[in-house]
Amino acid sequence: MAEGVALLVVSDAGVAPRRAPVPSLLAVGAVHHRLVEVGSRQRASIVADTGDARDTHAVACLLGYGADAVSPRLALQTVAAMADDDQLGELSSFEAQTKLQAALEDGVLKIFSKMGISTVDGYRAAQIFEALGLAPEVVDRCLRGTVSTVGGLGFEALGADVLARHEEAYGSGEPSLGEPGFVRFRKRGGEYHANNPEVVEALHAVTGIVSTGNGRGSRRDDEEEAAPQPAPRPVAGVAEGVEEAGDGPPPADVLAAHVLRQAVAEGRAELYDTFRSLVDSRPVTELHDLLDLVPAGPPVPIEEVEPVTAITRRFSTGAMSHGALSAEAHETIAVALNMIGGQSNCGEGGEAPERYRTRGTARDANSRIKQIASGRFGVTPEYCMFADELNIKIAQGSKPGEGGQLPGHKVSAEIARLRHTQPGVGLISPPPHHDIYSIEDLAQLIYDLKQVNPSVEVSVKLVAEAGVGTIACGVAKALADIVMISGANGGTGASPLSSIKHAGLPWELGLAEAQQELVENGLRDRVQLRVDGGFKTGRDVMIATLLGADGYSFGTAVLLAEGCIMVRACHKDTCPTGIATQRPHLRAKFAGTPEGVARYLLFVAEEVRGLLASLGLRSLDEAVGRVELLRQRRVGDLRADSVDLSPLLVAPADPEAPRRFVAHLPIQRPRSPLDEQLLLDGFRPLWEGDDVELEYTITNADRTVGASLGGAVALEWGGDRLPPGSLTVRFTGSAGQSFGAFLSEGVTLDLVGEANDYLGKGMGGGQIVVRPPDDDAGDPVLAGNTVLYGATGGQVFLAGRAGERFAVRNSGATAVVEGTGDHACEYMTGGRVVILGSIGYNLGAGMTGGEAFVYDADGLLSARLNRQLVDATLLDEVQAGELRFLVEQHRELTGSARAAGMLADWEATVRGFWRIAPVDEVSRIERANEGLLGAAR
Repeated sequence: MAEGVALLVVSDAGVAPRRAPVPSLLAVGAVHHRLVEVGSRQRASIVADTGDARDTHAVACLLGYGADAVSPRLALQTVAAMADDDQLGELSSFEAQTKLQAALEDGVLKIFSKMGISTVDGYRAAQIFEALGLAPEVVDRCLRGTVSTVGGLGFEALGADVLARHEEAYGSGEPSLGEPGFVRFRKRGGEYHANNPEVVEALHAVTGIVSTGNGRGSRRDDEEEAAPQPAPRPVAGVAEGVEEAGDGPPPADVLAAHVLRQAVAEGRAELYDTFRSLVDSRPVTELHDLLDLVPAGPPVPIEEVEPVTAITRRFSTGAMSHGALSAEAHETIAVALNMIGGQSNCGEGGEAPERYRTRGTARDANSRIKQIASGRFGVTPEYCMFADELNIKIAQGSKPGEGGQLPGHKVSAEIARLRHTQPGVGLISPPPHHDIYSIEDLAQLIYDLKQVNPSVEVSVKLVAEAGVGTIACGVAKALADIVMISGANGGTGASPLSSIKHAGLPWELGLAEAQQELVENGLRDRVQLRVDGGFKTGRDVMIATLLGADGYSFGTAVLLAEGCIMVRACHKDTCPTGIATQRPHLRAKFAGTPEGVARYLLFVAEEVRGLLASLGLRSLDEAVGRVELLRQRRVGDLRADSVDLSPLLVAPADPEAPRRFVAHLPIQRPRSPLDEQLLLDGFRPLWEGDDVELEYTITNADRTVGASLGGAVALEWGGDRLPPGSLTVRFTGSAGQSFGAFLSEGVTLDLVGEANDYLGKGMGGGQIVVRPPDDDAGDPVLAGNTVLYGATGGQVFLAGRAGERFAVRNSGATAVVEGTGDHACEYMTGGRVVILGSIGYNLGAGMTGGEAFVYDADGLLSARLNRQLVDATLLDEVQAGELRFLVEQHRELTGSARAAGMLADWEATVRGFWRIAPVDEVSRIERANEGLLGAAR
């Protein structure tokens, strides 16, 4: 560079019998940081010419640590050679290389998008990574500033790996490519898989599932007589011989005790011991495999330890949606968890009303945890009312920032109905920064949910990563009841491989940090701390408890318990066991039973009881946060022993500080006084069959007005059976956030004044009318941002303009507005929007359903329309008639002068309207850009 060189090529192309390659990431990082250190980085560009960049993660890392450009040389040469050998069909070598380049570029763009970065310049050298298993000497030299909590391998070990690979290539033997089993299990030479066939078969034995050798499961022994059916089997047999109280179902603890006794009598306890032994004796695979339990005192009799059902009440399942899973698999899990007093999480994507309306019956198929995720798919007021807990997914451990992802071929008519979307169109939850812009936005959503369902608990799902402790404290201060830490293991349904393998961190890191920060900030006793991430046995539960967890979620293990054989075809919709598929002929093969899932979790709880007794403890409450009862063990392997787990085992500075959940505070049950008054004044007359009119003055301190009434109406009338106009409520003033949120059919809110952000959030029915006061100066702005966020029904009429992201995630509401800001109709999947005035940029981004009528008097639509998925067409006669009806309704309800003027010369007006709707080729776009909806392109 001193001689004027401005382009530095970091290359490993010179590999030879006596020259081994330095890993390209370390080389690029070292060069980048040295140039930064001497103040010369801005004078030159770095190009990585490498053979070890083969996937999007490798390219993203190289860019993230300083490379300005990347040439994946060996990957390009490989696909060209495959094409030349006719291994890629009709593709030429040039076409193969072009496709690889496009795939890598698309993948990297998606990574940018989910991190909230829109340019390469913004990502290059940003180092938004966390290292796992690298020693400080490596980080300080090559990855300076990167968090590496537990240390790990140094240059000597990394160099030994390089030389071992070099010896394979240039040694005396014939070189050959091995099968590392990085994604799929390999019998010979592959790395260890926690869910290997031996473990899977052992768990199937516990639950009564046997494999017939063709990928199809069946029930064992005495359960063999009935072939699996497409519809879930009833669980009446579980209750046989169980005395019921009155006409209701037997309590969960009675059912659980019956299932456990039956399983022990059948000898399944020994089968569980075999399964547990396989898991506990595995090579070091997870961080907690390096931890030993230390007794707190002499063992106590097992009879003195809290019962199994006290433990299973802390169990839940990971958020696995009906869509990722078949109806049979999804419902079986819900029934099983209800049998043992646990909670299943329905996941993103809603739940069928016929399912959740079984709550409290003998066959309770209601998921007690209902997720409110970024996509908001299927979230209705009634859905919220059938939840004991509402789970806000800020991100998911296996794919942080990404949320759920369902390919179009799994979106059947049934799934589309539940999610209020279009069949065949892929669904992805865009990054949370599209919706939850700040901790204040999160606090508002928590507040909203506690209004629509006053008895519900609200949990927030966070990713195990550096800094999660600070976020957990913010979540607690936002009045959440449960903080959930999600580990890197998971991704049921449709995760791309790059997301499963390179996103998220072990749950142990996130849990320990969250526990430490919550304790230090005096917040631990008011929130429950839950964790997930590959839990299988009671030992996993026990270690999580000692690290600070009050509750535990099981994901993949529960799927194994109902017959999953780890084919890893979830995203292809070809699951041979009928678990992760929507195809009827495959669903017919489903062989799982609620009894089988329940008995597995009961054995886990029984193992926890035994561990508590051995530690001298009588309950999990006595164990939560007792990190002094854990110690790191040395296994005699230099690589495993290079990991330092002491940062996880730090006891609180104040030994008297609460380390577990004790009780919620009154402040965590916030109520909106005007919202409560509306419920008190309005519901009883409705219930008695009267039509009601009410009037109130409203201020911007009155938040979420209408939500409690909306929830109560949805619970009583199902959300859509109360006649329209049954209750009319007139307000005067300035409404606070979330006015009309979760409103239900039959209720009209008429506001003379203005409203803040989130008007009509989650609206399921009813009508909201906002109009300016009579002395308004004209062209008013009457609503803030994110109006109709996640709405599934109802009508909104605004006689003025609104802010940004109008009708974002709208899935069924109709709205008329007189102007919007940027990003209107973003991610719409249904409903209808009429815009009578000015529009902002990026209209229709990610829109896959519904329609918008836009008045384009200034000719700006073409430049402001996002054409990735939608297009603009002129109106036909039928559409023009529908539009006129809505404009007339708008004039009648609001007295809009703009609407009146348009109707006065309708023939001229209608020629200025365009209809915005998804293009006919949306399915083709889905196939060409699988999983990229919402990504920056």
